[in-house]
Amino acid sequence: MKKLIKRALNSAKEYSVWDFGILKVSLICLGILLGAYFSDFFLSKIVFVWILYLATFALILYKTFIKY
Repeated sequence: MKKLIKRALNSAKEYSVWDFGILKVSLICLGILLGAYFSDFFLSKIVFVWILYLATFALILYKTFIKY
């Protein structure tokens, strides 16, 4: 587990401003997804939010564990 955390922290040092922006979008989408199940406003847009979240999350995983 320590090895995984160390690898993730070392990768985060290589992030650009765009990478941190994508991470923030991913986290915002996750918050919307969690909130959507408690609110009717986002329920009609849930498919779009899921797609956006999965795309940004996959990009962050790639950059964290494969690229850097």
